[in-house]
Amino acid sequence: MWSRKRLDISWRDLAYGAVQCWLPADAAAADRRARESWSADGEALACLSVRSGFDLLLASLRLPAGSEVLVSAVTIPDMVEIIAAHGLRAVPVDLTPATMAPRLDMVRRAITPASRAILAAHLFGGRIDLAPLADAAQEYGLLLIEDCAQAYCGPGFHGHAQADVSMFSFGPIKTATALGGAILRVRDAELRQAMATRQAAYASQSRWALLRRIAKYAGLKGLSAPAPFALLVACCQLAGLDSDRLLNSSVRGFAQGELLDQLRRRPSAALLALLERRLRRFDGERLEARIAASRAIVDALANLAEFPGFAAGNHCHWVLPIRVDEPRRLIAELRRAGFDATQGQSLCVVSPPPGRPELDPRVARDTMAGSVFLPCYPEMPSEAASRLIEVLAAFCRPPTRVSTPTAGELVAT
Repeated sequence: MWSRKRLDISWRDLAYGAVQCWLPADAAAADRRARESWSADGEALACLSVRSGFDLLLASLRLPAGSEVLVSAVTIPDMVEIIAAHGLRAVPVDLTPATMAPRLDMVRRAITPASRAILAAHLFGGRIDLAPLADAAQEYGLLLIEDCAQAYCGPGFHGHAQADVSMFSFGPIKTATALGGAILRVRDAELRQAMATRQAAYASQSRWALLRRIAKYAGLKGLSAPAPFALLVACCQLAGLDSDRLLNSSVRGFAQGELLDQLRRRPSAALLALLERRLRRFDGERLEARIAASRAIVDALANLAEFPGFAAGNHCHWVLPIRVDEPRRLIAELRRAGFDATQGQSLCVVSPPPGRPELDPRVARDTMAGSVFLPCYPEMPSEAASRLIEVLAAFCRPPTRVSTPTAGELVAT
């Protein structure tokens, strides 16, 4: 069985990270090298995760209690929790399915005197056109934050020029993963310094915590090959476990519980060293192969199915969702054919604040309810990819209707 996702990290990278956990290191030097490997403009801030950086940002901004942050209606639940933890309110902005970009009309409808910032997410590997949102942010005096956690595509893109803050993730299932770590590009020097000063007061991530994480994901990488993965799914079925839920929980960046306590750590020198290595040795060939694999599926099914977000520009196809009427039935069909798929339990649709039902993101909810995330990566051979396309085409193709003679035709014959 082909697993839903392959970790974008080599065995050599894992070994390098493990070795770094045992070596003495200068954390300040490791931090400097990681930031310089990202950009020489001095605007980068290395954090434990995007969640950690976002928490740092809100803490440093010190927005008045009750202030509102407009957010892309589809995001991860932790981002909403972090906003609430700072006494702020998350206000969803419904999306356009073709690009998964926030709708500008809904942005303007959502803005109130309490609005202070817009958090726009680039979803599924596509890069939305941020210019209209940037114009609206400037018009209303709002901070523009772009969440690029799913949109990293190598050294050519460090964030939109009009964004105040751009956040990039290198968590376990991200492109060029370092099994953790994030780079935030913060344009305002005073704000960036405030965030760096606050982070410097945090305790460092334990190198042993990173070593345990490396061991865990080395195991998951080994299990993602077809035969071991099929055995894993079979064992879950025998034990009465939900393999989909188990797999989603196994790649969570942070355990359930006291989220802020887990976020408020400095990245260890070992993590920064691994992050620097991944940035400097970005595998552009694998990215191009992943893009080609996704495009082959989309092109083959262009007249049969919808692919949310596919129309966004500069698409790196971090994941490939397909929208269907019966997602659970499709998942079952794919598993019978040897392909693992999921509906993406790590994402949520943000609910509107009390008293503002007009902001209910109905389009985003409908899109996510019908989306299935497909296995698609360079390690899948062409024979398996062709079989996947056949299963999808058979599922999505309208049933052939057998014409029934009318009463008049029966009389005529």
